[in-house]
Amino acid sequence: MSRAVHPGRPSERTLLTDPVRYPEAAQSGVRTKRAFLLLLLTLLLPGAAQVVAGDRKLGRRALRVTFTMWLLVIAGVVLAGLNRQLVVSLLANEWFSLLLIAVLVALAVGWALLFINTLRLIRPPLLDRGMRPAVAATLALLMLVTSGSLGYGAYLLNVGRNTFGNIFQAGPAFDPVDGRYNFLLMGGDAGEDRTGRRPDSISVISVDARSGAAVTFSIPRDFQNAPFSEDSPLWEVWPDGYNCGNDCIINSLYPVVSQDYADLYPDSQDPGAEAMMDAASGILGIEVQAYILVDMAGFEQLIDAMGGITIDAGGWVPITSAEIPGSDPKRYYPPSAWIAPGVQTLNGYEALWYARSREYATDYSRIQRQQCVQAAMIAQLDPATVLSRFQEIAAAGTQIVETDIPRDQLGSFVDLAIKAKNHDVGRLTIGAPDFGDPGDFFSTYPDIPLVHQRVQETLAAASEDAEAAPAGTLELNRAGLIEALPAQAVTDEITVEYLHQLAVNQDWTTLESLLADNGECTPA
Repeated sequence: MSRAVHPGRPSERTLLTDPVRYPEAAQSGVRTKRAFLLLLLTLLLPGAAQVVAGDRKLGRRALRVTFTMWLLVIAGVVLAGLNRQLVVSLLANEWFSLLLIAVLVALAVGWALLFINTLRLIRPPLLDRGMRPAVAATLALLMLVTSGSLGYGAYLLNVGRNTFGNIFQAGPAFDPVDGRYNFLLMGGDAGEDRTGRRPDSISVISVDARSGAAVTFSIPRDFQNAPFSEDSPLWEVWPDGYNCGNDCIINSLYPVVSQDYADLYPDSQDPGAEAMMDAASGILGIEVQAYILVDMAGFEQLIDAMGGITIDAGGWVPITSAEIPGSDPKRYYPPSAWIAPGVQTLNGYEALWYARSREYATDYSRIQRQQCVQAAMIAQLDPATVLSRFQEIAAAGTQIVETDIPRDQLGSFVDLAIKAKNHDVGRLTIGAPDFGDPGDFFSTYPDIPLVHQRVQETLAAASEDAEAAPAGTLELNRAGLIEALPAQAVTDEITVEYLHQLAVNQDWTTLESLLADNGECTPA
């Protein structure tokens, strides 16, 4: 006599032959394997576990989403290979990044719900008591790896979105001039003890729009007689250049224009920065198109966020203490610490002092160290560092006081920055040692036509070498770029204790002699 089968219930034959969907009659070992199989399916192909063991309609919907996401990821990878600039531009776009954040959050929630549904399909009461914790722990780990990673990715993308919004402005993109983008980079303090904002570090970074080969032109802060072109608003005020003597060194132009001539730049959010761009353009004979103004506190924080920078220092550099009251010229109490020659990994505080210290040395040595620090940052800010320290780097980025670089052009500039890492950075100082010696007063009485000529030679040499030389082998010489300086002789007798005693004895002459070449530096 045959046994009646209740409509809608599986038969005994089905129970015995389909343990994946109906595990009740399966053996204990089969149930355990089934549990881990369903978890693996949800990890590799979300929705597949539901198709084979649960709600097929839900599973098919999840699989459609899964396959769509895989196709989009593959398309994104292909697009990144074909047009990396477009991908970065999309990620930097305010609305696209918001949409991507929403998609990541939805996927994270959906994947988590699928794992929870899979746990229901596993039916833990059917498992051996000893296997239940292992299955639960595996489920929690897989949810952390999948949904947790998607959620964290959405969080990082939102951090980047907010950072871009705080730093970069909305506005039209600009085209390269003569095949190059030219940026003015200024660094300085704007603390309560400072009279206005005076950039202590002034440089123009010129980047080849095609190859990414970059050249840094450093302008001493005490540069005088900066010329302006006839189309500059400052031509009306200083038609013969910024030439009122020591009161008109270039780093004073920023506060002077901000306070007294802001009306000359009625559409600018920062007239002082616009004036500095006009001055840099006149000095170098190239059109400076955008500026970045970095506060020293932001610089220090950024270096720490990168995990420090590694340089090969050629000479001792003091970390200066307080100024001795009434000293003329300015003298300082013995340094609180020293940065020694050789390969050094500097944290933010040390890198800041390495770049700004000018005690017992000339401004030209200081400029050389600034160039070295900039080159080290470019070389060592690699994708792995950015990904592993993204939050810290983004937080430090908000310390950039301001820039007029348009947000919509970030894609092209990030792409250029990646290309620039394949080339050595060319360097030229508009003063000693590239123009005369420190005692020649070139910064006071500059030969502007000669500067323009050398700038063009430098740019041409950089572009030619970028085409001809393999990445990382660009050799820079004084005729076009920077002179290779002789290594400073560092003997065993020069120690921190010895230098400190010289400072205590106020033996400025010996100290200045020992530290005369402390501008020598290369990124390590």
